[in-house]
Amino acid sequence: MTTFLQLHLLTSYPPACLNRDDLNRPKTAMMGGVPRLRVSSQSLKRTWRISEVFHEKVNEQMGIRSKELGLRIKDALLTGVALTDLLNLGVSRTESDGKVSEKNASEWAWMIAGEFVDKKSKGGDGETEDEESKDKGKKKTKKSNVSKETLKSEQIVFYSQKEIEALVMLIQSLRESGKAPSAEQLSAIKAKEAQGTADLALFGRMLASSPDFNVEAACQVAHAITVHRAAVEDDFFTAVDDLNTHEENAGSAHMGEQGFGAGLFYSYVCIDCDLLRENLGGDAGLTESAIRALVEAAATVAPTGKQNSFANRAWAPYVLAEKGNRQPRGLSLAFMKPVNEYGEGMLVNAVSALDTMRTNLDKVYHNGQPLPSKSINALKGEGDFQVLLNFAAGNGGV
Repeated sequence: MTTFLQLHLLTSYPPACLNRDDLNRPKTAMMGGVPRLRVSSQSLKRTWRISEVFHEKVNEQMGIRSKELGLRIKDALLTGVALTDLLNLGVSRTESDGKVSEKNASEWAWMIAGEFVDKKSKGGDGETEDEESKDKGKKKTKKSNVSKETLKSEQIVFYSQKEIEALVMLIQSLRESGKAPSAEQLSAIKAKEAQGTADLALFGRMLASSPDFNVEAACQVAHAITVHRAAVEDDFFTAVDDLNTHEENAGSAHMGEQGFGAGLFYSYVCIDCDLLRENLGGDAGLTESAIRALVEAAATVAPTGKQNSFANRAWAPYVLAEKGNRQPRGLSLAFMKPVNEYGEGMLVNAVSALDTMRTNLDKVYHNGQPLPSKSINALKGEGDFQVLLNFAAGNGGV
């Protein structure tokens, strides 16, 4: 049976703008008939994935998500600088060494980048076919959605470590041969597995044009919501000009508004440990490292939105990890009725509501038998996070 690791986290954030909507306001949701602050799962996954905590735990065994790989491929073809070096932020390209012409580098990079993206018809959004093609029974033709001018694709693509390595070898081969990539070479650069790529194995990818190369995500992340009613407030701020002598104008140099909110958030994460291990080619060591990386990042890494303005860094004071073969379930129902601040305080009440909901679900579904679990409660000084990590990642998560 499948082994699932489930994480339940409570994290308190002071005034902050953790995750903004299209109006530059903190994201919200209605739950239990009252407004809550919300942080999207996309924001959380991005935050955890790019954190130093995550990178250190998986020893840089990470993929690349980008629309711009074609540009880096072109630079590697022109300069001879390794693609892996050019993918490191802060590494600038050098001048062309003349081994590959600008025209060929652009054309070959466009061909390579086009292997990973959806194709679209030459006539627009739908498939098209001219009368002559119909008469001759020719197949409908499509073109890449990678721009020949910018070498950027219209969709973002998640590339695995194995694919990056294959691209490095292909670029070297093209520079040595001076010939355009063949169909066989192009078809060989895509990998069906996420072997050696922790973040791709966790979060998956979809290549609609090549479904055989899709990777099913082993990790599911819920949107984080406040356990209580919450409101978006407005911060009116000004900026003062240091060189203003106030002789002509004593006012501020800039005025603005920024929405913010504060609250105690409940987060839920579910990892299919067996699928994660399968995605990583059976590598138990990397599976364990990926789980440790995700759990520690989820507990200690805050969303980066407006960090300089609010310093909204926080660790989860309460973390519950459950592991077993049962069908997963979140515990957000515990907060359908907003938690209040009375008694011993909101965090204590939230933990109590969470424990009560968990106990009652186990009572009616499993004769009161809980899943094996470990937890920490910083408010009471109970538990050990390293013990929780060992429990979560033990035996490659299985």
